[in-house]
Amino acid sequence: MSTRVDLLILSAGQLLTLAGPPQRGRALGNLGMIPDGALAVEDGKILAVGSNEEIRDQFRSDQAIDAAGSVVLPGLIDPHTHLVWAGDRAAEFELRLKGASYMEIMAAGGGIASTVQQVRDASIETLVAQSRIRAWRMLANGSTTAEAKSGYGLDTANELKLMQAILKLDEEGPLELAPTFLGAHALPPEFADRPDGYQAYTEMLLEEMLPALREWWDQNAGGRPLPFVDVFCEQGAFDLEQSRAILTTAGAAGFPLKIHADEFAGLGGTGLAIELGAVSADHLVHTPPQDIEALGTSDTVAVALPCTPFGLAESQYTPANAILDAGGILAIATDLNPGTAWCESMQFAIALACRMMKLTPAQAIAAGTINAAAAIGRSGQLGSLEAGKQADLLILDAPDYRHLGYRFGTNLVSMVIKRGRVVIDRRGMDRR
Repeated sequence: MSTRVDLLILSAGQLLTLAGPPQRGRALGNLGMIPDGALAVEDGKILAVGSNEEIRDQFRSDQAIDAAGSVVLPGLIDPHTHLVWAGDRAAEFELRLKGASYMEIMAAGGGIASTVQQVRDASIETLVAQSRIRAWRMLANGSTTAEAKSGYGLDTANELKLMQAILKLDEEGPLELAPTFLGAHALPPEFADRPDGYQAYTEMLLEEMLPALREWWDQNAGGRPLPFVDVFCEQGAFDLEQSRAILTTAGAAGFPLKIHADEFAGLGGTGLAIELGAVSADHLVHTPPQDIEALGTSDTVAVALPCTPFGLAESQYTPANAILDAGGILAIATDLNPGTAWCESMQFAIALACRMMKLTPAQAIAAGTINAAAAIGRSGQLGSLEAGKQADLLILDAPDYRHLGYRFGTNLVSMVIKRGRVVIDRRGMDRR
């Protein structure tokens, strides 16, 4: 007697389960592929995965989707984005084409400071409306979960406004968000003329903003886990000791930790992340060799952001193979942001990772699913197609997984299923 379930996905030419723990080092790229595979979904979770014959024999449903020989895989997870902002910085793109560097633009009051002003001027409704459009583009391109940072307010009220927008977007769905507080993103304009600007703002973060965040979160987040706290540890931004003070204080208050590190210079941010048990260290373009080696014995996930050097027309990317040789856990993300990487597509990040970081398509897919889930602390619930996990999955308009990476500039996702519900069907209409 077969068991009735909510949903069946049948006849996948390649069912990529990515089953197992996050993939370390040279184990990266184990897709757990089941040819002619299928799965059963009940109450928004995966009930069983197996061959098409096994699933057909064991289960029946009023809703059965025929994958028709296409690739089925877990929903992509984007573990580093700056999803919520207002306005744009198209003029700066033109300045960079004329030779201005990112840090030169930032020092002249552009860059992050430009977005900060636009965010401060925007209402919560404007922030949500503009960011909602990006969230749906991410979903349509296969991201079913994403991390989302604050960091464009740079004072207590506006940082909490951004956190409120992130929570509202998460409640709306269907894109699931993992919130991150990035008050330590840059120097606020009101501190810019102070010789002790970064130190004074660090003290404000420690004494005012982090306590206010904890109080606000406890009152407004409906019992959700605490958000991550992140810091931009970089030359021309927060130095190593300021970063240590912020993350140590945040950790003592119970917040899980992340860090922007080694994007332009290796200051030791990756080593600090490992020392403090941060969930991830992100960028890692100029990471010192000793810190790369330390990643191999750490659970801190190295998150590469290939869209960022691409967006800046730079030649150096995260040394992915050195991280894999050391035994580290490597993930990839888009770094979606208005200044350097306005890209809502994890498919494009996968294509760049294959070309510029020399990953295979299988490695890049694992870095964008099970390992990306680890980079937001959710590998127990997301990132693979296994019994008991959330039923977040994609059906591609492709017969072979290697089309992810091989092809770029197009959308290969034909169907997005979130918590067992079809939310994007490019063979029909969006189901909102």
